Amino acid sequence: MLKTFDLVLIGVMTATATVTYTIKHRAELKVEEVHRLEAEIKLEKDTIDLLKADWALQSQPNRLERLVKAYNEELKLQPTESTALVHAKELPMLKSEVPVPDVTEAKASAKGATEASAKSATEASAKGAPGTKGAQATAKAQPVPMPAPRGEAEDADQIETGSVEE
Repeated sequence: MLKTFDLVLIGVMTATATVTYTIKHRAELKVEEVHRLEAEIKLEKDTIDLLKADWALQSQPNRLERLVKAYNEELKLQPTESTALVHAKELPMLKSEVPVPDVTEAKASAKGATEASAKSATEASAKGAPGTKGAQATAKAQPVPMPAPRGEAEDADQIETGSVEE
């Protein structure tokens, strides 16, 4: 006859065997997924290498010169003037880099500007001038960001850009 303790041990052994099998099965699925992802990464790297080689062929100076001569009448290309080039520091800021105005100062200046715009709007409407909304719009206008001044000789030929190469 089986004792209760024996039945409990049989149940525990069956449960551990089931848990072990599920863990092993999940691990095998993860290994397959890792192999699949490694194959995808290798394919992407090979594609990048192929595209770099294609770009090198497409941007060869001899090829570009032949294309310019062939399509010169249609494109009417001109050499780039040295004064037409700018450095990255001279470009205006992105909208995401524009500083957020201080709310307390904006409320105080908006209150004064609202009074001034209301006064000028009543004067303009009394004169019959069109565009009375323009005074209100200028009261809410924010300063336009300006590009940083170009340094004398510092970093003249260095442009900060992203790179595809790692």
